[in-house]
Amino acid sequence: MGRLWDKLTGTKYPDSGVAPLSGVEVRAALFALNGPDVLYRVRNALPAEKADLVAECRIPRVGVTLKTRMRLIPEKHEVRFLDERWENRSSDQANAQYGRGHAPAVYRQWKTEQGPDGRRRKVETFRFDTREMTDPLRNTILGAGWTLRGVFKL
Repeated sequence: MGRLWDKLTGTKYPDSGVAPLSGVEVRAALFALNGPDVLYRVRNALPAEKADLVAECRIPRVGVTLKTRMRLIPEKHEVRFLDERWENRSSDQANAQYGRGHAPAVYRQWKTEQGPDGRRRKVETFRFDTREMTDPLRNTILGAGWTLRGVFKL
């Protein structure tokens, strides 16, 4: 059941032979992901979020907010994480959706324009893949020699 449970929760283990860094170094490495060219930011969690760190990404263009709450467990060299997603693609709150757990998705916007042959065609104007946020987090944690353990509740 262990491997099946790990697959269901998205748990990943570091490569063997990678020496685990300290909790302070892992925290610093995650904060180092922040920058002007990324759509997300890593910050300290608020008390109500019941976590140590939060990676948050808001994409108003498609009405999506992604949040990854992370709790660092230095004794086990483990980061427990919970992915959350809020979607509201309409102007009212009636169609708002909430989801929990790792579910990669690609959000796209298209427009119709006239091609060189005179026929109408769709052209992609915006694209966002949720893995643009989750992959750097995962790679940083695993590169630090820590286990990334998915949970359903923090």
